[in-house]
Amino acid sequence: MSEWLVLAIAMAASIAVVLGVVALRERKRAKAGDPDGEGGGPDVMEYMTMMIGVVYAIVLGLAIAGVWEARNAAQATVLAEAQALHEVHERAQAFAPAARDRIRSDVDAYVSQVVHKEWPVMIKKQQLTEQGTKLLDKLRTDVTSYTPQNDHESQSYQPMLDQVGAVNGARNARSQNADDTMPGVVWFGLIGGALIAVGLVFTLRIRRSPRELLLAGLYTALIAFLLFLIWDFNAPFGREVSDLTGPFTELFPV
Repeated sequence: MSEWLVLAIAMAASIAVVLGVVALRERKRAKAGDPDGEGGGPDVMEYMTMMIGVVYAIVLGLAIAGVWEARNAAQATVLAEAQALHEVHERAQAFAPAARDRIRSDVDAYVSQVVHKEWPVMIKKQQLTEQGTKLLDKLRTDVTSYTPQNDHESQSYQPMLDQVGAVNGARNARSQNADDTMPGVVWFGLIGGALIAVGLVFTLRIRRSPRELLLAGLYTALIAFLLFLIWDFNAPFGREVSDLTGPFTELFPV
């Protein structure tokens, strides 16, 4: 059973229960000769509107916290990948000139691929490129196949292997977290809640006074801004190439 069907059944059941309870109460009141219910109870519309607004504000807060945390985690992943590549690039200085130039060339090629070609694909399709994987494999092969020639090279060799492993781990994390943070069912709730919250404003008998119109407009604009904020941060690695590629561009001339 799909999540959408479960959601539809749960919503329909909850609405049916509420309407059924109200219908039973009205029938009992009609039989008792008090159709208004004890002479007419207080208007609860304002309280219902307030409660719905509070619940929706909590949902918005949780959604913002979720996408914000995912964006921070993505930033940490990108920084770890770029820093590890920079360490490999710098530690290659201890190797022989041929090996040093080959490793640095591998690093530069990989960074250029990630920034200029892989990142747009990751934003659009939420996946990494095969070329980026091949370039990282080439870097790993060139590092692991090198045999240190002296103690100085040996001291830099193992840390370099560790940094190559860190690059691979960060790349895997980037691949696993490239999808949008919020699933479709959450967006359904956010947009539906916004329509209900804004729609209930019109049940409060708002007049055309400038103050009430201003407050209603600001309330609607605030909800629209928060939804836009969630949408923008819903892509963990940004919606533009320049959003999170700063660590790469700052450490490498790409």
